[in-house]
Amino acid sequence: MKPIVLNPKTEKKRALYLQIYDQLKEQILQGEAAAGEKLPSLRILSKNLEVSITTAELAYNQLLVEGYITSRPQSGYYVAQITSIQIGPSAEKSPLLYDIRDYTLEGSPYLYDLSCFDFGKWKKCAAKVFNEYSHLLLFESDPQGEAALRFEIAKYIYGSRGVTADPDQIVIGAGTQQITSHLSRILRKMDIHHVALESPGYLPVQRQFEDGGFSISHIPVGRDGIDISRLPVNIPSAVYVSPSNQFPTGTVMPVGRRYQLLDWARANRSIIIEDDYDSELRYFGKPVPALQGLDDSGSVVYLGSFSSTLFPAVKISYMVLPPELSAIFSKIKDQYTQTCSKAEQLTLAFFMEDGYYYTGIRKLRNLYAQKLQTALSAFSRWGSDFVSTVDTRSGINLTIRVCTNKTADTLSSLARDLKLQVIPLSQMSEADSRPGDAGAPSGRKTSERTIHDLIFYYNQVPLADLETYIRALLDSWRA
Repeated sequence: MKPIVLNPKTEKKRALYLQIYDQLKEQILQGEAAAGEKLPSLRILSKNLEVSITTAELAYNQLLVEGYITSRPQSGYYVAQITSIQIGPSAEKSPLLYDIRDYTLEGSPYLYDLSCFDFGKWKKCAAKVFNEYSHLLLFESDPQGEAALRFEIAKYIYGSRGVTADPDQIVIGAGTQQITSHLSRILRKMDIHHVALESPGYLPVQRQFEDGGFSISHIPVGRDGIDISRLPVNIPSAVYVSPSNQFPTGTVMPVGRRYQLLDWARANRSIIIEDDYDSELRYFGKPVPALQGLDDSGSVVYLGSFSSTLFPAVKISYMVLPPELSAIFSKIKDQYTQTCSKAEQLTLAFFMEDGYYYTGIRKLRNLYAQKLQTALSAFSRWGSDFVSTVDTRSGINLTIRVCTNKTADTLSSLARDLKLQVIPLSQMSEADSRPGDAGAPSGRKTSERTIHDLIFYYNQVPLADLETYIRALLDSWRA
């Protein structure tokens, strides 16, 4: 064995016993201390290194716990037999891959608008949780979600969306995908193994159903919503729809089509999964009532989320289960833990109870309506020669059609360079969303150009800057 050399000046960074441990471990790994070789006794080691016996013992105990050495009663410490050691370049000590001291909080990849949400009021509600109800945080959250938040949600969605629900029918989760995982388990227990999805539509949900072992079919979306004649018949199944503000087209399913969909569900013992995505962000008249309010047969599962109406990072979503499905979940819920922060659930409950959520929605509608009109005007003014828009007067984005010789992927990349979020509509359709297709043309050919349908998100761009950024975007696309 080579002699051990300690450096007392580095003790603040690395304790003496760890310096001993480091050097002995390195010698063992490099084969410089042979298997079975006896190590110096604690007394001899402490004397040679001029350290206390306690320091020497701490080093040996750490090596002993990790299996680098063995201890024999009345005999001493010996190098362990480690057969997997390979001496050579691969065994050389590699530098740290990451130094925590180099960590910095990265900026947003996109523009942001702090006027979209009142964080001061959210902070006030969070302070109430930590100051007055901190004892509740010492226990895990209910797998179904906090009762206080479920009560506030039930009260709010009845008044704003016409959804009738008892708080016991509501399940809270960390985002739509987790909610969908719970729903998948319930559907399998109902012997439902097929799910129909809108095309184009919200593909991350499809991944959840595929992972759950469901067969998938894609139903095209027209001006009146999903084509009901294409839905499966004579087998129990589920259909995932967003009838009040279809993503990403923004179409609204008329009431006649809604009753047809309910009739289909009753006739085929099937379930309608209603995703009420951005339904409250409608900028003319009143928001369209939810499909669930028309259901009298327990066929509709209602999904809601706070990502667009609060802020995306909050990741609180919920579903309202019909009585039959709610009874199934009650039997299995204790097998799972709640992944949504209890502190954030309680903060949101107070945020809604104090009326901040409702007033925030009203301000958001007004702000987003101005942004939408500004965006439509800017695209018309600066890009009418090769860009047209589809105004659905709702949501947080609009569809634009670009006639260009560039690919949809290139257009999206140029927007990202300006910190604008633009997504090819083809990525919302399963046929065009497989790996390797991202840069392929996504639209219709016209002479030497292609018409690409893109989704432009205007919600996070500050209103005062929106026209300037759209003009810069059009200039980069036209170049």
